[in-house]
Amino acid sequence: MIQFNALLILYLSIFIFRSLFQAALNILNINHLNQHGNEVPRAFRNAVDKDKFSIMAKYTSDSTKFEIISQVSDQILMLLILLSGFLPWLVELINTCCSGFISGGLLFFAALAFISILFDVPFSLYHTFVIEERYGFNTKNVRLWILDWFKGIALSITLGGIFLFFLLLLLRYMENYWWFFAWIILSVFELIIMWLYPVLIAPIFNKFEPISNDELKDKIVNLMSKAGLGVKGIFQMDAGIRSKHTNAYFTGLGKTKRIVLFDTLLKSHPNDEILSILAHETGHWIKKHIIKQLILMETLSLVGLFIIAKLLDWNLIYQTFGFEGKIPYVGLFLVPVLLAPIGYFLSPAGSAISRKYEKEADTVAVSLTGDAGPMISALIRLSAENLSNLVPHKIYSWFNYSHPAPVERIERLEAMKDNL
Repeated sequence: MIQFNALLILYLSIFIFRSLFQAALNILNINHLNQHGNEVPRAFRNAVDKDKFSIMAKYTSDSTKFEIISQVSDQILMLLILLSGFLPWLVELINTCCSGFISGGLLFFAALAFISILFDVPFSLYHTFVIEERYGFNTKNVRLWILDWFKGIALSITLGGIFLFFLLLLLRYMENYWWFFAWIILSVFELIIMWLYPVLIAPIFNKFEPISNDELKDKIVNLMSKAGLGVKGIFQMDAGIRSKHTNAYFTGLGKTKRIVLFDTLLKSHPNDEILSILAHETGHWIKKHIIKQLILMETLSLVGLFIIAKLLDWNLIYQTFGFEGKIPYVGLFLVPVLLAPIGYFLSPAGSAISRKYEKEADTVAVSLTGDAGPMISALIRLSAENLSNLVPHKIYSWFNYSHPAPVERIERLEAMKDNL
């Protein structure tokens, strides 16, 4: 039976505060948009008229309202799972089927994942076929959505199941130091995924082929050479079969490192803008942002696993949620869930680091191309095409944005252009 003790009261207090804070931030952002969404920012006046600006504001408003509903629904589901007695019932049911620790843990997490996946289906469908469809982004049909859904589940089961198996194996046979060896396996696992992603995982969902624009390809090769980077290929991806959103990115490690351009980007942007976007991505490599982020991520993973290991033996956690004694694989679920609301309030630190890296990459891009103009026009076009929020509330963007807000970013580039 669930115990309403000090631990549960503390958790629920932080949980509810986090939920209210999230909703308040989103509402604050919508209200700010409604108050300041009538006048197009100066940098966008030649590219965005008032009608377009109104559509951009409505897209942000609709997307944010949907996000609030989705977040609240997920949080209600979590509370139901924790407070209804479902978890002890699930463990009891599993024990009637199998007595093994590893098999029991795998079934436990599989059941929870199955509930989460099914619960997410209507939200995913609504986002794709209502919101994205309403604003002209969606190009995916139901058949493709279903195919992607099954592929995603199969991939998650395979990769997640492999890592969870080794994690449970360590937890079963190396009780004192499992967390350290789990961290080593996790780190190696993530590096392997990063290495295999462009050649094995990404092609499951999209087709990749060498770009057909030879002139652009030569310019990209020259840009990479100037930056001192070698890449194994420059590819275009058939993103347009799913969405009209535009993007470009670097991916892979070592021999699998490659440049990927959305076909939607190639159709809508001139060569100089595409080069500026790639120069920005190159800046991340030159400044070693990927390595720095990887080191930070692995450090946080080590600390997180250590904290989980220390709390895993705390019997009060199990008793609070209806268990008579310690069940380590249940603890692997409960401890991260208890820590998640606290972790949310640490996210602005990660956002701030990311925004710093984006500014540095912009500086490198201007240095490589010798001109801030194409980068400015590319950002204006990207923001307009993707219906970005041009007037986010400062507190909202400080808490959530991994990139500087579009107007702030363009103003900084314009200042750099004046100083060239």
